[in-house]
Amino acid sequence: MIFLLMMAIPACAALALLVPKARFLPDDASLGRFGILVSGATLLVGLSALTAFDFSRASRAQLAVDRVWEPSLDLRFHLGVDGISLPLVVLTALLTFLCLLYTYRHPPAGGRLRLFTALLLVLETGMLGTFTALDLILFFVFFEVVLIPMFAVILLWGGPGRRAAATKFILYTLLGSGLLLAGMLLVAVNAGTLDMTELARRHGAGVPHGVQVTGFLLMMLGFGVKAPMWPLHTWLPDAHTEAPTAGSVLLAGVLLKMGTYGLVRVAVPSAPDGARSCAAALGLLAVVGIVYGALACLAQTDLKRMIAYSSVGHMGFVLLGIATLTPVGVNAALFGNIAHGLITGLLFFLAGSVKDRYGTGDLARIGGGMLGTAPRLASFLTFAAVASLGLPGLAGFWGEMLALLGAYRPDAALSRPAFVTFMAVGGLGAVLTAAYFLRLLAKITHGRPRDSSDAAVLTAPTVYEYAAWVPLVALTLLVGLWPKTLLAVTSGPVRALFGGIG
Repeated sequence: MIFLLMMAIPACAALALLVPKARFLPDDASLGRFGILVSGATLLVGLSALTAFDFSRASRAQLAVDRVWEPSLDLRFHLGVDGISLPLVVLTALLTFLCLLYTYRHPPAGGRLRLFTALLLVLETGMLGTFTALDLILFFVFFEVVLIPMFAVILLWGGPGRRAAATKFILYTLLGSGLLLAGMLLVAVNAGTLDMTELARRHGAGVPHGVQVTGFLLMMLGFGVKAPMWPLHTWLPDAHTEAPTAGSVLLAGVLLKMGTYGLVRVAVPSAPDGARSCAAALGLLAVVGIVYGALACLAQTDLKRMIAYSSVGHMGFVLLGIATLTPVGVNAALFGNIAHGLITGLLFFLAGSVKDRYGTGDLARIGGGMLGTAPRLASFLTFAAVASLGLPGLAGFWGEMLALLGAYRPDAALSRPAFVTFMAVGGLGAVLTAAYFLRLLAKITHGRPRDSSDAAVLTAPTVYEYAAWVPLVALTLLVGLWPKTLLAVTSGPVRALFGGIG
């Protein structure tokens, strides 16, 4: 019942906030504290799931709820987590809490804080449901729940180009959702079950080869839109650039993970023959995305847009790990998901703080000398940048390194020369990643300020900014220095995942 409670708290709070003129609602002055309280309670329930979870049985679904939803269609309200989904559940609750904490003193431009808080809580409900659902239709319902609140957050509180960005976001994701639903139903109808744990246990047994290939291809494209996989990524830079800070953090930190999580949780175990047939194509698109994302970052003049394109490259490493169809590669993908959520979430928080102080995200207008005018902000930005470029000892290193190692030794059914080539290209992308982050730091943290009066107008970070940044810094260090923290949780479920593939 833990996960029912975990989703009920933000869902009920969001519904309460949307009731017009109800006396039991907090007043406008208390809305920020109310959002912090609700998301904090959700995070505490998530942390209690960590204590209740049996890590010696991480490959099995635990803390499950399994009730009949629609008997005539054999639909079940089936929730639970294993070692693959548990870290993402905790990450979702943490980032939502930090976003509402940050928003308390840094509300989005445009007012309507009540609606903004309600939408973030609905978004949290959908994200948590996606990572805990164990029925395909229930999974799809939660997968879709996140679209409308994120669309509204971008449209109502975004930048000058918010309408076009929100429209592109919703059109791309709805198209991907259509392909995803078709692929999942194609496999489920032929397998005779919608239960995700049963589909994983069967490893494609009873599903014809052609159906598996078609189903996996449709799911790969559907999940690839959300991942984001090149060339289906073009909605992402606009959405990130125009979204308010909290929207960008949740979009990068959690929503992108829903695509790669879906590939690991649904597509690969339910259609293993299709995964083998499409692995080379997935690997190729992944490494193109890695290099393309890095080159695009080198060409950017806006801080948030550069971070957005960096996500295309980093998630390319996650997709490459999945494409290898090996335990090493998939563990790399799951590790990369968490690392990217922590580091890129921190980067977008910092980008929001930079924009608040300079009034712009344009790198040329920001100028240099931030270490002199805003040393604490510049220090956190430097940490986040070197973590994102994959410095050993920080979280970003392990996902990329293990993905390249997985590509060096892919599944025996795949072409090793092709994947070794992918490894080499991915390594080039890692070098380019270091280049654009070092260029960023040289451009805005070093040198002299464009205006010597900047030192007088740049305020020190607030307590609420520190509260949003420090947990992400600490976790980036923890996971980077002790990677077993995550790998010990995911290794068992990943070995079980490949019981019918390798």
